Amino acid sequence: MSIREDVKLKRVIKYVLPAIVPLIFISLFSCRAGREAVNWEAAQEIIKNITRPQFPDREFSVTDYGAVGNSITPCRQAFQKAVDACNQSGGGRVIVPAGNFYLDGPIHLKSNVHLVLNKDTRLEFSKHPQDYLPMVLTRWEGTELYNYSPFIYAYQAINVAITGRGVIDGNAADTFAKWKPHQKKDKKTLRQMGNDGVPVYQRLFGEGHFLRPVSIQFFSCVNVLVEGVTIVDMPFWIIHPLYCTNVTIRDITVDSWNPNNDGVDPDGSVNVLIENCTFRTGDDAIAIKSGRDQDGWRVGRPTENVVIRNCRMESKANGLCIGSEMSGSVRKIFMENCTVGNAGSTIYFKGNLDRGGIVENVYVRNITVQRARHAFIRFDSNYKGHRGNHFPPVFRNFTIQHVTCEQADQYGLYFKGVADEPISRVFLEDIIIKKAEFPVYSQYVKDIRVKSVIINNSALSKFPLNEVPVNDGKEMRW
Repeated sequence: MSIREDVKLKRVIKYVLPAIVPLIFISLFSCRAGREAVNWEAAQEIIKNITRPQFPDREFSVTDYGAVGNSITPCRQAFQKAVDACNQSGGGRVIVPAGNFYLDGPIHLKSNVHLVLNKDTRLEFSKHPQDYLPMVLTRWEGTELYNYSPFIYAYQAINVAITGRGVIDGNAADTFAKWKPHQKKDKKTLRQMGNDGVPVYQRLFGEGHFLRPVSIQFFSCVNVLVEGVTIVDMPFWIIHPLYCTNVTIRDITVDSWNPNNDGVDPDGSVNVLIENCTFRTGDDAIAIKSGRDQDGWRVGRPTENVVIRNCRMESKANGLCIGSEMSGSVRKIFMENCTVGNAGSTIYFKGNLDRGGIVENVYVRNITVQRARHAFIRFDSNYKGHRGNHFPPVFRNFTIQHVTCEQADQYGLYFKGVADEPISRVFLEDIIIKKAEFPVYSQYVKDIRVKSVIINNSALSKFPLNEVPVNDGKEMRW
């Protein structure tokens, strides 16, 4: 090194580095601190990229095709004629005026059809299972089959919507809702078919079987909108976007307390917005799915790019749930600005050793909760129903910030991974759980970071690893 170069180097060390190094640290800190801001900007990008359906300015009233809103006259045929005419003309709005319309079977929506319910409209669906035949291709708890038709069903439609201020009434409490105790044999048979790779066209259920139909299902649709309606007394999963792209569900009320009455189940779908909704449900308010076990792997459709915001939830089960049917994987989920009154677990991620699949990149912030009857935040890689396989699910990359829970009856934080695949890379920040019987249970976790987490008025300085629960080794009580 020459004398001149040596002098230059000394000047750099003396004068330049002291100025640059702080800037480098500031830059690195800003990048880390701004990471969540970048992620939430990604949520805005998802919303911007969701295409809402567009419809021609044409109207088709169901009453012009013979529908009578007197709760007696069968109207299914008239509704279907209006839908078909709308579709064949190139699209428009199918108008349902004020009245109580008895649907003696399902409505099958088609491309470019916008079903509009007047604020004084009530759709009253039949209580007779035979009215939902012939069977259609559908998915039941993550496994494909032919089964009773969903009450409202759209298959491979582009631009389809249900809007308005009317009520959709499934009338299921006295019929389909009572089937759950009888479904065990059919459920076992279907799941074995999925595991064995039985061709879907041979998976025939329907009449003589007890697998309840989905309530409202969009199957392989593009540009879907459900807005404004109230949905009550349904048989099974309520709004089920299956293999869909560009789904908007906003400003709806679901008030349905029957078994397995999830409010919305995005399943193998991409680009989904759920906002400004009220859920009072017999099962999870929102449950994100992607198929079950081998059949989920065969289909291979992940659910990704889902934004949930400004929703209100009351549930016999959970608030936001991902799984347990998550074999096709779930990623890029954003939930913010929601309130939960009374639920089992508020935020729940679940799978088991049959599932495989990955759940990753989930971001939750600004949630307030009155009561979690089980655990406030819950991860469980050993969910019930394990059939004996060994394909550990992967749960990684979660950020949960700025959440408050008044009371957790059992656990504040419950993390149960498996030895081969610990739950990993979870960041918990600014979390207050005012009252929890047991603050934390953890088993098989790694890289769990906490910042400003307070449970029972005590700060959690670090996340305990492989802790034995204090209630004599018993796990979650139900």
